[in-house]
Amino acid sequence: MPALSVNGIALHYREYGDADAPLVVLVQGTGAKGNVWSLHQVPEFVTAGYRVITYDNRGISPVPGQNDSFCPEIGVGELVADLAQLIKHAGGPAHVIGTSLGARIVQELALAHRELVRGVIAMGAHARTEAATDLYSAGEQELFDRRIALPTKYQAAVNAMLNLSPATLRDPATARDWLAIFEHAAAPISSGERGQLGASERLGDRTEDYRAIDRPLLVIGFADDLIVPPHLGREVADAVPGARYVEVPDTGHLGYLERPGEVNTLALDFLAGL
Repeated sequence: MPALSVNGIALHYREYGDADAPLVVLVQGTGAKGNVWSLHQVPEFVTAGYRVITYDNRGISPVPGQNDSFCPEIGVGELVADLAQLIKHAGGPAHVIGTSLGARIVQELALAHRELVRGVIAMGAHARTEAATDLYSAGEQELFDRRIALPTKYQAAVNAMLNLSPATLRDPATARDWLAIFEHAAAPISSGERGQLGASERLGDRTEDYRAIDRPLLVIGFADDLIVPPHLGREVADAVPGARYVEVPDTGHLGYLERPGEVNTLALDFLAGL
């Protein structure tokens, strides 16, 4: 995987599609690697005629020689600056698509570097956080700080219930498949994920600031999202002039993986109209 030296770190990225095609950069949420996009989003976007870049946000790729027991707190501003440098390196401007913390990053990019942005799609969008999710995030940080590793099966079950729609979990076969995926992926919080945790909370309420965003914006809400409830996404769309809000039923926080066909269609239709 190629790496770009930006802002004191090596930013690992992958590039797909025709080098002359319109550029789309996909931005992941807290603790997630960029290759999560490769299952459903990358093939569809490349087939639709886009050049696609995925990357690992600051803190996610291992740093040679770094002790995994500590990572400094990572701010949204740092993540935005990294993305801006990646887009410049790739010859932007770009369409940017983010989910969860990634949504926060692309929203902030549209404010700080509008010249690098053609269009924005924010999934799990939010201009602020809420008390319950703040407390959950603080609890995850404490698990790392106290070196507590949850039992794998428990962690898998909790992640499934938090991130998926009840509609997905009602089907026994589908539920078994997802639980197997979560159990296989279960691992203690990494140092880099610990650094990212709390980034949105530290940024504070940006509702009024987002009224200055003037790039085309599509907010996609997931109806059963417990991590970033859809009303927070609607608030972002209401704040940004001309923004559009669409809510996908029977989807949780990982709606782009639960219902990829519907989500990809919404995203590609929006980009085609720009």
